[in-house]
Amino acid sequence: MTLISFLGPKGTFTHEAANLMGDELVPYCTIPAVMESVSNGETDFGVVPIENSIEGPVGITLDSLAHKFDLNIFNEIIIPINQNLIVNPGTSMDDIQDVYSHSQAIAQCQEFISQNNIQPHYAVSTASAAKSIIGDKSKAAIGNAKTVELYDLEILKANIQDTDNNATRFVVLSKENQEPTGKDKTSIIFSIYEDKPGGLYRILGIFQKENINLTKIESRPSKKGLGKYLFFVDFEGHKDDEIIQNILKEISENTYFLKVLGSYPSFR
Repeated sequence: MTLISFLGPKGTFTHEAANLMGDELVPYCTIPAVMESVSNGETDFGVVPIENSIEGPVGITLDSLAHKFDLNIFNEIIIPINQNLIVNPGTSMDDIQDVYSHSQAIAQCQEFISQNNIQPHYAVSTASAAKSIIGDKSKAAIGNAKTVELYDLEILKANIQDTDNNATRFVVLSKENQEPTGKDKTSIIFSIYEDKPGGLYRILGIFQKENINLTKIESRPSKKGLGKYLFFVDFEGHKDDEIIQNILKEISENTYFLKVLGSYPSFR
């Protein structure tokens, strides 16, 4: 039996993504806890969010992959995110004073929250937010339709996110490497020697020279002082491809830190 951990509790968008993998799903309360479960062998795979099309990167996922865990991205899952205003049965908009959800969900629905003059509050997850409002008509939650089924709640307003093209990318983490499929992406982290003109440009030029397409580049503080950054880069190709091996070798020779997060099939 394959065990898959995910950011829980049941009813989160991560739960929805993990459901696409089937098998036995095990909820954990934080992203680092999901990663730890894979690292220590409690589960075979872990599913965590890594970026949202509206709010951008999930910082704790990137930071944990960079600094705390040596895990491989084994796959990626992208799902559309439809946020709903979830309430107790019989609740009207006039009843609602407070709304609870994960910080990303709150950020994705700022316009709706402001227009309706509701006080937002952060929760560990969308599902835990929904669970916390049970029995109180003055409180609402923001989350997905699955939550309603789990906790006998209702959707008062559907699709309240500020932007229709809302999607979240999740990564499936493993201690194992993924075999090449011919339609792969590779994710890496690196840091240049010092912050000076042209440093990043020279590294990115390695990809241009080899005609390799970059699909994402993101910077994060390295936690080693102001002005020092880690760069997260996704690009087409598998780390076992000869051309990618040459690129990684050249990057390694021109950076003081390089970590390959994994190669995996592109979702699209």
